[in-house]
Amino acid sequence: MSSLNYHHLRYFRAIANEGSLTRAAERLKLSQSALSTQLRSLEDSLGQPLFHRQNKTLVLTEAGRIALDYAQSIFRSGEELLDVLRNRDSGRRQVLRVGAVATLSRNFQLTLLRPLIGRSDVELIIRSGNLRNLLAQLRAHTLDAVLSNLPVHRDAETNWHSHLLDEQPVSLIGLRTRTQKKFSFPEDLRTTPLVLPSLDSNIRVAFDLVLEQLGIRPIIAAEVDDMAMLRLLAREGAGLALVPPVVVRGELDTGLLVERHRVAGIRESFYAITPSRRFPNPALAEILRKENSSKEL
Repeated sequence: MSSLNYHHLRYFRAIANEGSLTRAAERLKLSQSALSTQLRSLEDSLGQPLFHRQNKTLVLTEAGRIALDYAQSIFRSGEELLDVLRNRDSGRRQVLRVGAVATLSRNFQLTLLRPLIGRSDVELIIRSGNLRNLLAQLRAHTLDAVLSNLPVHRDAETNWHSHLLDEQPVSLIGLRTRTQKKFSFPEDLRTTPLVLPSLDSNIRVAFDLVLEQLGIRPIIAAEVDDMAMLRLLAREGAGLALVPPVVVRGELDTGLLVERHRVAGIRESFYAITPSRRFPNPALAEILRKENSSKEL
């Protein structure tokens, strides 16, 4: 059984941080050929390639990303030793990197990730962005999963899995008023300002189709691609917001906002997108198992 050489790990970490054998060799004051030999020795020891070449840059493979996480943890152990001897508490933490599209409900994200929040053994890194950029990070192994309201189909280059986590109804929601009359759907849509998600949203596309079939041209007060902003506009009374109630759960509970009409036939879906990996993140597997178990109950 081969043993792990910690000098090799140190050299590997330098190459990963620099993205180049040449720059890493200069930093370590080694020849490039010697550093390349050390890297090959580590790859042979682990039985996995740690980099692939992209243009003139070395990019981590999936195994390389995992090896780098462990290397960082190993080298942090020296710092932890100092912390312990100086009576400062320190503990190792597993890192879970999650990307979330901007149109996804923050309340839903919080509910999904709540089992990991506050745990001493888990560090959460949450990044927001558009689906295209987040999938690029997933492909580069810098994210473990992407949370989205749209599934992603597999193709020849990417073996994605879109795990359906939940489905939520969609409603028109607005401020509570003292002289509030009953909302008449669809007639009142002709005179009521609306705050709608952007056309990138599946619920917007479905809602537009409903309006087209009803022969109604909506009054669009605002169109946003961020659910947090949509929620704020609803709180400001900009118009009736088309959202899953989970997005504004707190405001509904306090009575600030009210559900004026639940739109039949439109539901928001929530997905966790993951690639096929030989080394799945245990923290991610844990929350996906819990989510599937709750759906089965």
